[in-house]
Amino acid sequence: MEKQKAKEWKEGEIILTFKLKKIIGEQTPLMQEWWNATLPTLTTTEQEIFDTNIKSAIRNINGWSEEDLKMRFISPILSLGKMLEDGNFASCFDKKISGEVENHHLVVKADFVMGSGLMDYLIRPYFHFQEYKPQKNPTGDPMAQILEAFLIGQVENQKESKEIPLYGCEIIGKNWTFVIMEGKEYCVADTLISTDRNDLMKIVAMLRKFREILETRLMLI
Repeated sequence: MEKQKAKEWKEGEIILTFKLKKIIGEQTPLMQEWWNATLPTLTTTEQEIFDTNIKSAIRNINGWSEEDLKMRFISPILSLGKMLEDGNFASCFDKKISGEVENHHLVVKADFVMGSGLMDYLIRPYFHFQEYKPQKNPTGDPMAQILEAFLIGQVENQKESKEIPLYGCEIIGKNWTFVIMEGKEYCVADTLISTDRNDLMKIVAMLRKFREILETRLMLI
């Protein structure tokens, strides 16, 4: 029997189907906290990594494939953001997640996901999702994919605790857009341009802030 292909949702379709509300042009209190993360002071080694990667991105990012984007730029930036360091959480690339949400079977491959667990085993998913798309010829609707992951994460987390806010980021080429979902509402921040030095430093700051929020708040709920 031929395996049925997972449904490819559109953002608007998800909003209508699951009765979501999109908040854009203003910030919720949680988004304000995340957006106003203190800019870090990088070590000499970290500054070298920062400088090397932004120079490479400025020259090449418009021509990178999705895999190039992930390996050549996003992975080093996640590392600078302290997102890949093992602690009492697990971080995984290309993690397929699925679940039943309001009588709909949702399946999505999260390009990057964090939660409590060990190595590639997630116990309490999922607190951070990113969907990477190249600048040229992107496929699918990355915001819809993030929302799918959020909805699945809500169901998973409700098994053990009260509602937990979910944090994520849509990445299309050089454009990074941070998102927070609380209940049926999701707040979309202004887009940051990763080839701009000030914006890239803010991206690093927000990634580090999320690591702090994850370990000091979300995993304690």
